[in-house]
Amino acid sequence: MASAHDRAVLQAIFNPNSPFGDVPGLDQEQELTDDDSPFDEDSLRLVKDLETRAVSAAEVGDLQGALELFSGAVRVLPHRASAYNNRAQTLRLQGNTEGALEDLDRAISLSGGRGRTACQALVQRGLLRRLAGRDDGARADFREAATLGSEFARRQAVLLNPYAALCNKMLCQVIGKLRNPDVCERPL
Repeated sequence: MASAHDRAVLQAIFNPNSPFGDVPGLDQEQELTDDDSPFDEDSLRLVKDLETRAVSAAEVGDLQGALELFSGAVRVLPHRASAYNNRAQTLRLQGNTEGALEDLDRAISLSGGRGRTACQALVQRGLLRRLAGRDDGARADFREAATLGSEFARRQAVLLNPYAALCNKMLCQVIGKLRNPDVCERPL
């Protein structure tokens, strides 16, 4: 019987565009949370209410209202990462990519690179960097988010690594030739 690691290796060989170890049912994305314990309960409750109202405003197209509410949340608890992460999305929707990147940097810094907000901010920053053609930075962000459990980030990291896909395809061809040596070799 094959181990989980063996199944992961075979998955990588026969599906070269999937992330290594991406076996259905294996390494399920874990539920990440943020540590809100250092914050005063009343302030935290107020900030969460402001963020909820801001998301609702953004969903109905009131981006300016959403931005004001997220900024209010930042003023109440300036050391909490979540509002920066959420405000970054509003800034991006308004076309302010530079402001969005600044807020994402701040969210990642405040979160210590751990938890749900860090994972989301890394993925979002990776996407913005990729859109800007900064693939090295995007790749680093996706790798870091993948270590936090983001399957989307793991797939993006693989897409940005053409050498891994090429090596997996070549290995698949070698194994295919070993299994059936009478078949002509297919070009890469």
